[in-house]
Amino acid sequence: MSKIFYIKKRVFSLFLILSTTFLYATTNNPYIIECDDLLDSRAAGKIYEIGSEVQLKLGVNIYVYAKENYDISMDIDIKDKLEKIKTIENDLVKDLNKPYVVLTMAIDQTHVNLLMSDDLKQILDKNDILNGYVVPLLASKDKNTLYAKTSAAILNGYAEIADRLALSKNVVLESSIGSGGRTAGTIWKVLMYFLVFGGIILYTYVIMKQRK
Repeated sequence: MSKIFYIKKRVFSLFLILSTTFLYATTNNPYIIECDDLLDSRAAGKIYEIGSEVQLKLGVNIYVYAKENYDISMDIDIKDKLEKIKTIENDLVKDLNKPYVVLTMAIDQTHVNLLMSDDLKQILDKNDILNGYVVPLLASKDKNTLYAKTSAAILNGYAEIADRLALSKNVVLESSIGSGGRTAGTIWKVLMYFLVFGGIILYTYVIMKQRK
């Protein structure tokens, strides 16, 4: 077995492991309703860790519902689009056990939202969380991929929701990523970007080496 073939086999195995890990972390995570491959497996794992602790200590379920498209035509006007989004999100939460929080996202509709049961509306400031911890990471003008941005934004917003719920009950979360959510989100974004593209760079190197 040549060295090049061995390296290619190892790279393929790495991608297979990452794909399997991603599938498990997202499809078996009770706090991720849908994610449309927009969430990195490491972020999904952290969401499970945070969500489980919040549910255990506070009795609140924090969910993620992220899609590339809400299956809404891009040609309709803003008013009709908002009405359709409202209908989709109302249907989403109608069967959820209270108390709940759902971080929603639709990429093609450039839409993010925070849905919550009435008993949590005095605790969570929706606009502050979205504008301070989610939207800036999605809107950042850098070379990171949409995949890296959505993963970082979702995790950052999710962690901030958990921290604020815990603070309201004077509970300490061992799974917390820290009060500096903006900094933490940036770190996660860079880490995910590196991990996702590290394998691609390695594979490209192997192909070029083989051609030489």
